Amino acid sequence: MTDQVKLGLIYGSVRPGRFCDTVARWTADQIMKTGNFELEVIDTVAHATRKKSLAESSSLHSLQQQLDVADAFVVVTPEYNHGYPAALKELIDSAGREWHAKPVAFVSYGGVSGGLRAVEQLRQVFVEVHAVTIRDSVSFHSAREQFNGEGVHASPERHANSMSRMLAQLYWWAVALREARAAKPYGQAA
Repeated sequence: MTDQVKLGLIYGSVRPGRFCDTVARWTADQIMKTGNFELEVIDTVAHATRKKSLAESSSLHSLQQQLDVADAFVVVTPEYNHGYPAALKELIDSAGREWHAKPVAFVSYGGVSGGLRAVEQLRQVFVEVHAVTIRDSVSFHSAREQFNGEGVHASPERHANSMSRMLAQLYWWAVALREARAAKPYGQAA
């Protein structure tokens, strides 16, 4: 079994002109620097609410496949009105066993709280789908002030240590849970 972890990077916002792209790009760069992860982007825009159709069924199946093959997840989420976006909840609820016994880490952004209230709510949601949330997270308070117009972080060292610690924990949990799922399928315990 390879030590590289298949990581789904989930974009939590669907708003036009969303700042999520900036934070997620920075997050992806940090993830790739570790060399421990094979990264796949899972964008809520691609899976947002659509009319009932064959295309929706195909999109849902594609989402479930992306979630199923991932060993771990990083959710990049804004905080809107003290909560997380509805499109992110819809994405989470679109799957079931695909989340089981997999670790989830958070990178949040927002105003004064830096998205931490959204993360605390998401922890409650992910426990219900039998996922394991990572204790440490990365949050960007007054996020728009921390990146320039080209999306470059003004003080990357400010968050680099938090990101490094969170990714180390995520990697540990991802490998441990992948080995546990291989030894005994989680469905036997759930």
